[in-house]
Amino acid sequence: MIGRLRGTLLEKQPPWLVVDVAGVGYELEASMTTLVALPAVGEAVSLHTHLTVRDDAHLLYGFAREQERALFRALIKVNGVGPKLALAILSGMDEAAFQRCVMEDDVKALTRLPGVGKKTAERLIIEMRDRFPHWEALEPALAGLEAGGAATPRQDPLADAEAALVSLGYKPAEAARMLAGLEEAGSTEAMIKAALSRRMAG
Repeated sequence: MIGRLRGTLLEKQPPWLVVDVAGVGYELEASMTTLVALPAVGEAVSLHTHLTVRDDAHLLYGFAREQERALFRALIKVNGVGPKLALAILSGMDEAAFQRCVMEDDVKALTRLPGVGKKTAERLIIEMRDRFPHWEALEPALAGLEAGGAATPRQDPLADAEAALVSLGYKPAEAARMLAGLEEAGSTEAMIKAALSRRMAG
């Protein structure tokens, strides 16, 4: 099991990133919460990881915070929730917001996330509620975290942001609506963060 990686950030193409560790490039998939907290390409990075082994692939997921990985591992134990949906949930809200939704039975907020229908939201609330009393008080996942510099320039940050949202489960038309008017946000990560915040507020 690979539990943590420390190396140089080689690529950052949401939702994917590549970390060089002693000459070996590890490809990881990460939530948008983690991606916006990453330093610039070429800088040192340390990530908590979770390895999923399937018959056709070994998939590695990266997390900026141990608490985010813990929530990811709890989510994939819920019936009907796989790694892709778990990352979509973690991209749409931080750990503290998710905890509030569960403890307050906020089905409506959960159903704003891609791939989460009413039944899935209700299942998440029921199965996750008993786990949270054992957790320490959660701080917002983005508190105190800053991106360490600008992202690597890309040909079309808007197209990259739209592709990343589609990979999370949003339909192309919906992703385009979420990103409308956000071109001035600058980097791909900034546009994704703003689009997700707009979606949850709506």
